[in-house]
Amino acid sequence: MGRCLQSFGCICINRNVNFRCDADHWPSLCLEEEGVKMDLNLDNISPQEMEELRKNVFLTTLEQVKAWARSASIYPVTFGLACCAIEMMGVGSSHYDLDRFGSFFRASPRQSDAMIVSGTVTKKMAPLLRRIYDQMPEPKWVIAMGSCATAGGPYVRSYSVVKGVDQIVPVDVYIPGCPPNPAALIYGINKLKEKIRYEAKTGKKVI
Repeated sequence: MGRCLQSFGCICINRNVNFRCDADHWPSLCLEEEGVKMDLNLDNISPQEMEELRKNVFLTTLEQVKAWARSASIYPVTFGLACCAIEMMGVGSSHYDLDRFGSFFRASPRQSDAMIVSGTVTKKMAPLLRRIYDQMPEPKWVIAMGSCATAGGPYVRSYSVVKGVDQIVPVDVYIPGCPPNPAALIYGINKLKEKIRYEAKTGKKVI
């Protein structure tokens, strides 16, 4: 627990747990049958001790830790369909350097957790896109990049074009533009990170 917390006589964690930390004894944790609910009773500590506590103790949930790790290491699958894929390649170049955000393009869908649909989705390509999506492990996310992937784009009246990739796979983030520049794609990836962390914090599904 650190040196600064050794002066505390007793920290009460909810009603079912007493955490005792004396200077002359080892810390002990007393539990009851109801289990542990992490909550600290901070009514009887001084402002100086409160400041030291804020510097040394970090409280969170396991779901938020997992979401933080997942959002900081999004691995998109190397998958491009049309001209938007050129802009996606530019994101991985040295000028925009997507690696600094913790995102690396993976060659295998089994090592990826995000799919960036960059380009026109034809009805002939749709089953293959779905197969790659199914090969990705859970949890996984989809970014629709550009107007073609979002709603069909300039080919919306074509007999061979899918009117939005959300008819094939569930989409988490839509990026407009024809084509959107690499900075817009980075913005969309950051929005996906915010969505992952928000869903873990609130327990609500963002649609």
